[in-house]
Amino acid sequence: MSNVVQLTDSHAQHKGVGNEGVYSQLKTYYDNEYKIGWFLMDGAPRPCFTPTLLNDLSAYLTNIKAEMAYSSGQKYDYLVVGSNVPGVFNLGGDLNLFRHLIEQRNRDGLLAYAMQCITILYQNMYHFNLDLTTVSMIQGDALGGGFEAALSSNLIIAERGVKLGLPEVLFNLFPGMGAYTLLSRKIGATAAERMILSGKLYSAEEMYEMGVIDILAEPGSGELELYKYIKAARRSPNSYRAMAKVKDISNNVSFQELTDIANVWADAALNITEKDLRMMERLVNRQNSKSH
Repeated sequence: MSNVVQLTDSHAQHKGVGNEGVYSQLKTYYDNEYKIGWFLMDGAPRPCFTPTLLNDLSAYLTNIKAEMAYSSGQKYDYLVVGSNVPGVFNLGGDLNLFRHLIEQRNRDGLLAYAMQCITILYQNMYHFNLDLTTVSMIQGDALGGGFEAALSSNLIIAERGVKLGLPEVLFNLFPGMGAYTLLSRKIGATAAERMILSGKLYSAEEMYEMGVIDILAEPGSGELELYKYIKAARRSPNSYRAMAKVKDISNNVSFQELTDIANVWADAALNITEKDLRMMERLVNRQNSKSH
């Protein structure tokens, strides 16, 4: 990435207030010139939202808020989530974990996982109550919860050719961590429901035409498009800041809405059949094939 300083493995985080330890499933970078915090997901053993990756994300974002407080809000203008796995942004929920929790009839475990996801998603939507912009840099496939996470950013950049979608209906479930809430506000309730119940995978080009994606980039040019956007925002800072506030007001989402839907998801997960669990296992094997 141009203008980005890569940190050494022994110091996976740049030095600053709240930065301590090393993330095991997250690679972080800081761009001093453009005040960008890059955090690239690297879930293992599959490129999905493992509990370890979720914990890493929570810790990193807590550190960001501490650094912003220490710097009087000057440290970051942008937070960009991307992937360190070639061809994959994120494949979504930890289906292997879901399968075990469902077999154990462990509703509390399912809901706890969902709550951790929506807590991060909700904060990302409202840019952590900070004067910065959150960005999803989609340079590989974003499916299920991976697509939900991408939707929560203030700016969504996707490269041509990547696939995005919500395949949960294939194992008789639904995406319960923000998909309907976010999509219905972007493309309308009817289109959101149609997308969720179809299980179809869409190209970035199709998502851009529907208005789901903000910027469509050529393959390998996602970072370049981000820097173009930042330069435009710097030319008209008052306009961009005002529009950010307008979007927050107009697309208001309550945390309670996300919580209520997460509860519906946990109940629905316990209703799926043995046949559905076998399909979930097959999808886990597909996820394994995408690991690196």
